[in-house]
Amino acid sequence: MSVSVNVDTAGAKAPACVLVFSGSDPSGGAGMQADISAIAALGAHPLSVMTVLTVQDNQRVFGVYPVAADLVRQQAQALVDRIDISAVKLGIVGNRANAEAIAAVIRDLRSRQPALPVVFDPVLANGRGDSLASEDPIAALAPLFELATVITPNRVEADRLCGAQASPEQQAAMLLERGCGHVLLKGGHGPEQHEVLNRWISRTQQRNWSWPRLRGEFHGSGCTLAAALSALLAQGLEMEQAIDAAQIYCQQTLAESYAIAAGQRIPSRVLPFLKLRG
Repeated sequence: MSVSVNVDTAGAKAPACVLVFSGSDPSGGAGMQADISAIAALGAHPLSVMTVLTVQDNQRVFGVYPVAADLVRQQAQALVDRIDISAVKLGIVGNRANAEAIAAVIRDLRSRQPALPVVFDPVLANGRGDSLASEDPIAALAPLFELATVITPNRVEADRLCGAQASPEQQAAMLLERGCGHVLLKGGHGPEQHEVLNRWISRTQQRNWSWPRLRGEFHGSGCTLAAALSALLAQGLEMEQAIDAAQIYCQQTLAESYAIAAGQRIPSRVLPFLKLRG
């Protein structure tokens, strides 16, 4: 039996490619810009399909403009027709039409790669609560739940998707019933004052992680974690191992975060390989 791998012209093995559906953040802190940085930093190659153009800074969202669904489909099709996809990362979709176009692309990929990992970050709003969809964001996401290998809502998103009265375990069960394979409930918006409690729940496994709660607010922390997870799954890590490593990376990016203006800080996703001296 012969095995072939993609190689570049120098003979090096090509990195695993992650197909990313997300929106543009002009501040560079969240969305597609965060996804590209985190995926590349962890050794995979990001393929970027833009779903939404936003008007925002590191603190507020002032406008959301979804890309036409047919253009979303065309962007993705040009990539999947030529490039091997090792994972898919879903962020902001903007509206129901875009979600349906994305779902069709994933179903086509899964017909050829049944085990293709899909990381679904169900972004509903920014950290201040500004909406990131042009219509009901929960209804817009509906076609994607059953396609998610793992879904990564924060506490606010889980409350909106499943009801604030439900416990985290009940919320995870509801999401699993919608078809998701695994649920990673992020605790950054949780009630714990001195720690961030993240919960991984699947149909057969469960594990909690506790991280020190860092001072300040961060722009794009959820994008960073989900993108890191997609890069690690693309490279063949098992789910628990990938979730563990993605959290370690994300915590480090927050610990090394920096300010570009007053308000939310930007996670430092790329190592400073070169420092220029004045």
